[in-house]
Amino acid sequence: MGVPAFFRWLSRKYPSIIVHCVEEKGKECNGVRIPVDTTKPNPNEVEFDNLYLDMNGIIHPCTHPEDKPAPKNEDEMMVAIFEYIDRLFNIVRPRRVLYMAIDGVAPRAKMNQQRSRRFRASKEGVELVEEKSRVREEVIQKGGYLPPEEIKERFDSNCITPGTEFMDNLAQCLRYYVAERLTNDPGWKNIVVFLSDASVPGEGEHKIMDFIRRQRGQPNHDPNTHHCLCGADADLIMLGLATHEPNFTIIREEFKPNKPRPCGLCGQTGHEIKACQGMPREKQGQHDEFANTMPAAEQEFIFIRLCVLREYLARELTMASLPFPFDFERSVDDWVFMCFFVGNDFLPHLPSLEIREGAIDRLVGIYKDVVHKTGGYLTQNGYVNLERVEMIMQAVGVAEDNIFKKRKDDDENFKRRNKEKRKRMKQQGPAYLTTGQFAPHALGRRDRPEAVQNARHQACDMRMQSNMSSAGPSDGADSRGVKRKADDSDSEPEPEDNVRLWEEGWKQRYYKNKFDVDATDEDFRRKVVQSYVEGLCWVLRYYYQGCASWKWYFPFHYAPFASDFKDIKDMFSDFEKNTKPFKPLEQLMGVFPAASGNFLPPTWRNLMSSPDSPIIDFYPDDFAIDLNGKKYAWQGVALLPFVDERRLRAALADVYPDLTSEEKRRNSLGSDVLFLGKSHPLFDFIHELYRTESNEVRNPTPSVSICFSQINQSKLYLFTCFHTIKIQLKYEVMELLLWSIANDFHFLSRVKFKDPPYPDGFVFKAVLLPGAKIPSKVLKPEDWVRGNGQPWRPQLGFNPNRQQAHLDQSGFRALGYVHIYIFNIINVKTSKKKKKKVEHSCFPEFPVKVVQTFCIFTFTSVRQIRTAVRVGTVVLSIFKNKDVFKCLLPPPHSGPH
Repeated sequence: MGVPAFFRWLSRKYPSIIVHCVEEKGKECNGVRIPVDTTKPNPNEVEFDNLYLDMNGIIHPCTHPEDKPAPKNEDEMMVAIFEYIDRLFNIVRPRRVLYMAIDGVAPRAKMNQQRSRRFRASKEGVELVEEKSRVREEVIQKGGYLPPEEIKERFDSNCITPGTEFMDNLAQCLRYYVAERLTNDPGWKNIVVFLSDASVPGEGEHKIMDFIRRQRGQPNHDPNTHHCLCGADADLIMLGLATHEPNFTIIREEFKPNKPRPCGLCGQTGHEIKACQGMPREKQGQHDEFANTMPAAEQEFIFIRLCVLREYLARELTMASLPFPFDFERSVDDWVFMCFFVGNDFLPHLPSLEIREGAIDRLVGIYKDVVHKTGGYLTQNGYVNLERVEMIMQAVGVAEDNIFKKRKDDDENFKRRNKEKRKRMKQQGPAYLTTGQFAPHALGRRDRPEAVQNARHQACDMRMQSNMSSAGPSDGADSRGVKRKADDSDSEPEPEDNVRLWEEGWKQRYYKNKFDVDATDEDFRRKVVQSYVEGLCWVLRYYYQGCASWKWYFPFHYAPFASDFKDIKDMFSDFEKNTKPFKPLEQLMGVFPAASGNFLPPTWRNLMSSPDSPIIDFYPDDFAIDLNGKKYAWQGVALLPFVDERRLRAALADVYPDLTSEEKRRNSLGSDVLFLGKSHPLFDFIHELYRTESNEVRNPTPSVSICFSQINQSKLYLFTCFHTIKIQLKYEVMELLLWSIANDFHFLSRVKFKDPPYPDGFVFKAVLLPGAKIPSKVLKPEDWVRGNGQPWRPQLGFNPNRQQAHLDQSGFRALGYVHIYIFNIINVKTSKKKKKKVEHSCFPEFPVKVVQTFCIFTFTSVRQIRTAVRVGTVVLSIFKNKDVFKCLLPPPHSGPH
């Protein structure tokens, strides 16, 4: 899920971490599609070794997309997932390892958040159906037209949870997909593919992190491996920093706000369901050829360079005159730890720390002031020094009162500015102005008004807008007849805030309203703080060492105040050892609402809905959402009861005998699967081990260490050890439905895989490994200026040695005359339109492509190709207005520009 607003804050504060991906597209020749050759060098001018896919970030947008029509069935969903992986593979082009991780059974601390999200999704689905029915009835009664309602089963995204049939089918389809690519795609032939499906416990991103930790803990790991992790969660940035790998990059979809979404009733864009008027659909295209398509552009990808973020943090966290040696790697760990206070998937954020209010910057400032007194860093290898953390929290607590007051002042100022803006807008122009050929035009205007394409639609729109304008502001429209948004309305009811953190007595009101206890109850407040301290220790351990306890969770909906963190040094000792994760069906019972019970066996489902169920209180039909000072419901806190593990297991003990053999299989825990193609150098070795093991079944499973960093086309290093990777040599025949490779071991190797085991108490070191080479600097040092006196420019892309395009003096002279060519082209075009003679046209008319090429060439020297294309498009679009275009170019003989 990640941290809300974290990536937006990070990308604005540290903009050079972002690089737009260069993506090579496949071609088509004579109706035959030619795929991209991924064996060629990466067009992004960087070669990645390992690609890790957090698959849940791929599954969700492919199964229920927001910006295009949803897939019709499960088959189309699987194809969309395959195409998405292909696209990522084409961009990144890994050379050693591809690791695909699907969320398995999560730790109990994460299950509470999953439970909240799934209950919310079920509730919002019911509310959406009710709203659609109500609005449809109102529109039809007013004489509007709506297309007939499609009768189809709504895709329940809750099925994307371990233990469901959908996830089991997905795992099988991904096995077929990997087998086909390893067999037929040259770009896959020399890589090792790992598939960790939903039967393997752990969240996808943390399974990836555990794989990286255990690989870099091997003696022959290459410390300069270039990792690329795909995922949209903001916490992946902190996880990448926690690896302390010098070459770590994250790839994700570029966020584009305000993308149009179609109305759920009429299918048109530009309005929401509640504002639908049932207007006739406009013709889309000359022959209505775009009637059934949604206007959407292909999503682009960006790289987030963590090596550049490390440069930013090095400049920000470096501290002088410390009473102990400065260690940048330790300070990065402290920065990651402080980010937990503004939000994560396991703990609520502290009331006084909001990321949108600069909470991280405030924490860093306090940290740099207090660290001189602490005597050392806050964390080490994922373990927290609580005595030093208390000093930071007490410094935050001193400022809490002022923070709450400033938050209230900022909110009031924002409302005041909006009110003044609306007042100014109401004073501009008449109440309603139509558009098109019916709109008023200035005398002597040369351009003719646009003709009305649909007179019936225009007349209806005029009538509706006029009625809305005459009704006055009380019906939700402003003085110009424009429908007001909810956040622009003066009459929009504000959520009642009984806590009033900006007034005296805020702590007493907070504990009374949120916890229903008096603030004088010191024992209860200390219990909340103790649970939160345990949570901080658990989360940091989870990031750096793996899951410390599968059972632990924070048992409250709200966080304490920073000023409550007193005497916390002895509040935590250690977590319970040897805890086990839930089984998949048990997790479904813990996170699903009753409305999603169809994914469970009948007798298990009955426990969710039967009045006689001993755990019926776990599945409320409705629940409250506390906005907790926020404006929107999705930002609020879902007040759901916590699941009691002992009661749940006791209730399930009676229904376990009812499971079928297929359900028992889905309820079991699995392991990662390793795939190799025949051309891989490790293939023959594993094949020989398989043959030996098949002849001597009673022999124990041999242990081998695979140093993936040193596997390439020419070399293979294998090390026999007992504390390394174990491969269970049990070959399972794959039924490849689409390819005739079944039962043929000479083409594909598929074996079960287990991470290298480490002894109990082993601590993975959060340090740079010996031999690691820090990438070349991208950012400018504080006082560094290039030798020729020119200002420094940031590096664009991954290649620091890329040659900058430039123009010499002759080029500038030619550029000075470009406007003459364009000016004459405009004269020729306008003269043909007006049938007038051109007196000063000494050049023939240039084709449109030539003009666009001129513009692209001109602007490429100073901007990116994408900007140049946009400029060229603008130039072509304003041909008919020569005065506007004339001012865009320099006059001739004016020198360099």
